[in-house]
Amino acid sequence: MFFESLPTEEGDLGISPELPPWLCPALPEMGAVLAVERLIARSDHAALTLPTIRAYRTGCTFHVEIALRQGGLSLTDYWDLHMAILPSAPIRLRAGERLPPRLLRWGVRYADGTKVTSIDRRRRAAAGPLLQAMRLGDGLTALNVVLWLWPLPPPETFELAVEWPLSGIEFTAVELDGAAIVAGAARSVDYWS
Repeated sequence: MFFESLPTEEGDLGISPELPPWLCPALPEMGAVLAVERLIARSDHAALTLPTIRAYRTGCTFHVEIALRQGGLSLTDYWDLHMAILPSAPIRLRAGERLPPRLLRWGVRYADGTKVTSIDRRRRAAAGPLLQAMRLGDGLTALNVVLWLWPLPPPETFELAVEWPLSGIEFTAVELDGAAIVAGAARSVDYWS
């Protein structure tokens, strides 16, 4: 047989399924869903909405929907808009260079001035806060982006910011209720107890 199973002694690779809390929500945790139903930003060709936030004990996810329309764009420009948000087209960033217009940028700013963005290079550092795009996918009518914010925000109003020049979306910030997210995290339960 060409493909054979591993010998028994090699079956356990010693890899722990537990991931660090700053990387993603804890695997057994369900999280509490908070309905937000907010339009974050809109241009002639893109609309970004925040239907829900899921609060976990260690952080929260922003479930963003991105709807695109061609309008007066050429097919090539419309395709470029789609490709700009897909993980198959990574964008290299270099220190000191201007951010490319096709880069969709997310950020959070707290009342004390603390700021974190999705383009921060501190992904391996667990000092927090950290904001990262966790997953992209297709929905029925829009593309879905999930942003992971670690740790939980303070229990006060804070800003979620976005900028995406290629789509015509200039810097926009919306206020979110940190107290509601923290309260939701307190209601979060595990799938299995």
